[in-house]
Amino acid sequence: MDHALYVAMTGAKQIMQAQAVNSHNMANVSTTGYRQDLHQFSSFPIYGLGFPTRVNAVATDAGADLSSGVLTNTGRDLDIAVNGKGFIAVQGLDGKEAYTRAGDLQISATGVLQTASGLPVMSEGNPISLPPASQITIGGDGTISVVPLGLSPAALSQVDRIKLVNPPERDLVKGTDGMFRLKSATKAPSDPTVQITAGALESSNVNMAQSLISMIELQRLYEMQIKGISTVDQNSQSAERLMQ
Repeated sequence: MDHALYVAMTGAKQIMQAQAVNSHNMANVSTTGYRQDLHQFSSFPIYGLGFPTRVNAVATDAGADLSSGVLTNTGRDLDIAVNGKGFIAVQGLDGKEAYTRAGDLQISATGVLQTASGLPVMSEGNPISLPPASQITIGGDGTISVVPLGLSPAALSQVDRIKLVNPPERDLVKGTDGMFRLKSATKAPSDPTVQITAGALESSNVNMAQSLISMIELQRLYEMQIKGISTVDQNSQSAERLMQ
């Protein structure tokens, strides 16, 4: 295979992967607490016999953008938003602890406090289960207080506390489910400095305008690689005619 053709083909493939990451971000522009994925192109020389004469541009995972989104007041008792840095601890589908910024909580039929996607919200060690109540209040430090059914508001009492964590960003890795976990596969300790706002939700941190610009830039780069492939093919045909 012609060296130039291989380089152009590889470049087109890598640009398609970067476009897939960008499209995934755009699809989650309205997802509560979503953190956009990042990508970058790195140069990888092709080694073989003799000196390396070709360099591939490879799209690599650059982690996730952990900057905060915009807080919007909803007035709903079970909606919470993390102020600044920090995460809400949940139980992932694998049964292990994971971390999210999505605070659109709900109560299951069995009384388990969970995210909109059905993941149980964690306290210190266990999923939070709430008794039937006429009123639920979530404090700034994650404490949950309820008024049991049939009792007056004076019976308001604390029943549990949401686990809030703030591990170093360098220790976090984002999974395919959108949840964050520690690279060491351990549990992050509770952080009493993390505060939340009740009755509010945090938006996705995807910048739609910038994502559209990136989509156009990647499309232009893809077209350039395809043109390179076409040029190599034309040169090859011309060389064959000359040889004939």
